[in-house]
Amino acid sequence: MQVDLYQIDAFTDKIFGGNPAAVCPLMSWLPDETLQQIASENNLSETAFFIPSTKQGIDYELRWFTPADEVDLCGHATLATAYVIFNHINTDLETITFNSKSGPLTVTAQNNTLTMDFPIWTVQSCPNLPELNDALGQTPKALFKGKYWMALFETEQEIHTLTPDFAALKNINEIDFLIATSQSQQKDIDFISRFFCPKFGINEDPVTGSAHCITAPYWVNQLGKNTLNAYQASKRGGNVRCTVSENRVEISGQAILYMTGKIDI
Repeated sequence: MQVDLYQIDAFTDKIFGGNPAAVCPLMSWLPDETLQQIASENNLSETAFFIPSTKQGIDYELRWFTPADEVDLCGHATLATAYVIFNHINTDLETITFNSKSGPLTVTAQNNTLTMDFPIWTVQSCPNLPELNDALGQTPKALFKGKYWMALFETEQEIHTLTPDFAALKNINEIDFLIATSQSQQKDIDFISRFFCPKFGINEDPVTGSAHCITAPYWVNQLGKNTLNAYQASKRGGNVRCTVSENRVEISGQAILYMTGKIDI
């Protein structure tokens, strides 16, 4: 059996930028063990698998796997999957509705930009954790917890210079996923972030769409405007545009094809 494989760089318009995701179209689900083995073999932060849906109002069923486990939501691999469908599978579509573990997700194509409609995730302020401060090598200005933890820093320079001890971060029981963020001093960027998840086989994720379900609403409240330009300051880097409504966030970016291939199973 052969499975098509696309590798897409998401949240960028240039190859070798943004966040690479593998995308595998299927006609029906393979066993979960096989899906996980493919994701582990790909060894990218995410591999997305999708099948045609039989549900009314849904185009495709979508799942995401890190090299270590399945996750409930992934932004860059959703963007990558939509890019594959719009450009290689069903070029007549202008909007795609996916069903996922996080509910229905829509992606709309306009010119070269893809816009995802994602849920807003709330976080609550919590006391600083000394073990987190030690793992990060810096003490955040404030700490918040929710689906992902978020460490708020005073300056973007602090974000750029973070050099986490990933073994120590992995051993903090409470934290599976951690965002580090600050306001930006750059003219065209409102806020920046980085994202760490060593427990899921990824020390630092290059560009994390789902993190903006938390950071975008937070910075909208701080900066007093509904549309923000964000930059994820990983080594590869990526640009994300966010528009926040009452309970949803539109996350927009570009994507580009890096590679196509076949997997023999």
